[in-house]
Order: sequence, then structure tokens, then C-alpha cells
Amino acid sequence: MTKISIITINYNNLNGLKSTVESVINQTHQELEYIIIDGGSTDGSTAYIKSQNAAIDYWVSESDKGVYNAMNKGIEKATGDYLLFLNSGDYLYNTKVLECVICKLTNTDVLYGNLAKVFTDGTVKVDKGPNGIPITLNTFIQGTLNHGSSFIKRDLFYKYRFYDETLKIVSDWKFFLLVLGLNTSRVKYIDITISYFDMTGISNSNLNLRKVEREKVIKELIPTPIYKDYQRLNHLESLMKRKSFLIFTRLEDTFLLKKLNRQWLKTLMFLLKAKDVFKKRN
Repeated sequence: MTKISIITINYNNLNGLKSTVESVINQTHQELEYIIIDGGSTDGSTAYIKSQNAAIDYWVSESDKGVYNAMNKGIEKATGDYLLFLNSGDYLYNTKVLECVICKLTNTDVLYGNLAKVFTDGTVKVDKGPNGIPITLNTFIQGTLNHGSSFIKRDLFYKYRFYDETLKIVSDWKFFLLVLGLNTSRVKYIDITISYFDMTGISNSNLNLRKVEREKVIKELIPTPIYKDYQRLNHLESLMKRKSFLIFTRLEDTFLLKKLNRQWLKTLMFLLKAKDVFKKRN
């Protein structure tokens, strides 16, 4: 049977960790491997992890070089066929998520579902990512897959590379760009919400850094002439869509006017006929 490894990264986020762990150990499907990589927390996280030791297959609490270094530690210890990264503060959508997913993990390298994003004010927005449309290079130039709702075949990390630890926040995007945007790895979408993702840590500074790091990765992985051609084609496509919309609007207006004119003409003819009938009767 296909085996899932769930990897949780934590650092001084005890309350978030509790939510994450509880969502994993309460799954109806329990044929899984659970790994926690803690960065040497001092807020009681380690004691909590120890208290849940029976439900955890491997854990460590030690200093690391950042979130992607911690994730790579988890990958090295994982033995599952597919990996799901569920960081502390994020948690599975309901108790039957893995039960629903496990039978779908066939003939694919990456399986992704929906991500429920939880904002500071408590509102929740479900993000479907590419929503099942074919994955291309453009998918990652314009956006990405949601990391916290993607089951990734473990072999991909050994075939291509682990997460780039020189990057702060876009290494998972770089990995997806490499294996799906620039190579022919198989990908499948399921219209199931996989997990909740805590958006409270997202700031404008994060968005600025993401832009800088993405530009760095694009220069590294995509030859400049190809990327420039892509930008030109993308610009032309945008212009064509805009012109097509304007043409459609004008045609729609013309069609509507013609329809109104025909309706007025019918009404006028009816009134004229009614007038003739009235005259004949009198």
C-alpha cells in the first residue's frame, strides 16, 4: 500500500504545533509516517512532542539553518512514497483527508488539492491553485502550487534536488518550477481541501523578498533569450485577450441594438395593424 510521510517543521510555536499534531493523529487513515523537525524550541514544544511520542515516528529538536534546511532533514528521514509538508500552525482540513487522498496517489509524481487560507481576521478563503488546468511554465511564472496541500513523490527529491537552502521563502516554488514547469513529471489535481494554512505571518516584506528570490531563480533556471521570448508572447496574449474582449463587447452591443430594433419594429407593426382593424370596424 502507498505510504504517506507527513513532515512538520516547528520553532517556538507550541499552540500551532498542538493543532497540527492533533489533526494528524486524529486521521481515520493511520498507515502513515509522522516526522517532526523542531529547531530547538524553548517554549515547551519539546516537552509536548515527547508527550506525543507514541504517535510520532521520528523527531528531533536541534538548531537548524532555516525552514528549508529543516525540511531537508525531514526528507532525509522519510521513508514514505509521498511527502506532505504540514508546518506548525497548519492543520489537516478534517479527519478523513488522508482516507480520501490515499486511493488517488497512483500514476502521479505530484498530487495537489485545495488549501484553506486562514487570515488574521478569521476569514477563510479556499485556494484551488491551478484548479486542474494543464501545468506549464506559465503556471509558475504567474503563480505556483500550494505547498501545504501537495503530496510530492519522495523520489523526486533524489532525482532532481532537495530544497535550495540559500533561499528564504521560495525554495518550494523553485522545486515545483524545476520538476513540473521545466520537466515532464506527472501531476494530478483533486478537488478536495487538504489543509488549513495560517496566513498571519505573511507581510509586505515577505512579498517583496518573494519577488526578489523568484527573479533570482528565473535567471538561474531559464535561459535569458527563452524568458524574454516568453515575456513578449505573454504580453501579446494579454493584448489579444483585451482586443478580443473589446471586439466581443462591440459585437454584443451591435447584436443587442439589432435585437431591440427588431422588437420595436414588431411593436410598431402590431400597432399599425391594430389601427387599421379599428378603422375598418368604425
